[in-house]
Amino acid sequence: MTETNPYAYAKACGIIGRSFVGKRISSLAGLRNLNELDRLIFPDNFNKLPASELLSDLERRIVERTLREIMVIANSFSSLPELVVRMLRVYEYNDLKACIQNIAAGKKELPPLCDIGRFGTINFKAFPDLSAMLKNTEFEYLLFNELKTIDNNTDINSIETIIDVLYYHGLINSLSQLSAEDRFMMQQMLASEISLHNCAWALRLRTYYHKRTDEIGSYMIDLKINGRTAKAASLAAEALESLDFHLDARNHWEGWKWEKLLNSEMVTLHWTVNPRYFQNAAAWYLYKLALKGFHRSPLSISAIFCYIRLKQFEEDLLTSVAEGLALGLDSTGVFEMLEGTP
Repeated sequence: MTETNPYAYAKACGIIGRSFVGKRISSLAGLRNLNELDRLIFPDNFNKLPASELLSDLERRIVERTLREIMVIANSFSSLPELVVRMLRVYEYNDLKACIQNIAAGKKELPPLCDIGRFGTINFKAFPDLSAMLKNTEFEYLLFNELKTIDNNTDINSIETIIDVLYYHGLINSLSQLSAEDRFMMQQMLASEISLHNCAWALRLRTYYHKRTDEIGSYMIDLKINGRTAKAASLAAEALESLDFHLDARNHWEGWKWEKLLNSEMVTLHWTVNPRYFQNAAAWYLYKLALKGFHRSPLSISAIFCYIRLKQFEEDLLTSVAEGLALGLDSTGVFEMLEGTP
């Protein structure tokens, strides 16, 4: 197993112990408003702002907190493994998506950005000049293809899929630098993550965007991870298989790989697939894998992978709770809203 330094894992354990994962998730129950959430997360530096201003401020600080605690571990390495570098750069990928969205909408201002320091490659100061932003980066070739012209008619979802493919392709390639045991564990976790991403996206495209089944394939992350066998199936396979299932016929989904993550049938209601339920259930499934993996292999690179995934899950959870509280729900109502949670 590829080992990391003991300090990094010990520091990660300390941070996880203070994070809202595991048993500490229950401490989010009973919150009534954003100010209470703010004081819980930031007891020493909460902000006294009116509710109308607090949500965006709190969400920004939640993201900054996550990134800061990931960077603490990253900076403890004298030579950071490529896998961890790639995981850090997900923030850069997401910032690029936000910039493209602003450019397509004709906005001249930069969206809020995440600072990943020496690990960043994009020159965001050149916004909105994409050519200058992406020069000498892995995204530069897109300037001659998908990013050649960006306006309000641009299919942003298609471009975001291409950027997601680049991100996951980089993660998969970085696995070759790991030990066989670490590599096998990461292959399993990434395969589940990419498959579930594709399935959730396929459900959303069918339900919310009313895309035809023959259109959805171009929005899938069609990658393979070679495991114990030389021939690996595409990680879009489960999502593409689901396109043949009726959205309002529960029996069509029987035997599907991710059937257990679908919303259950109710006697009093006609069943229809709920993409939000599936997406939340998938997030909790991946969270449990990461929590188990973090404790199973101390001092391994896979433990650092799981640490980052746990922190990103916590970020999404806290942001969802904040948004629910801003809508007037208490935290119990928020957890009910987050269908698919345990």
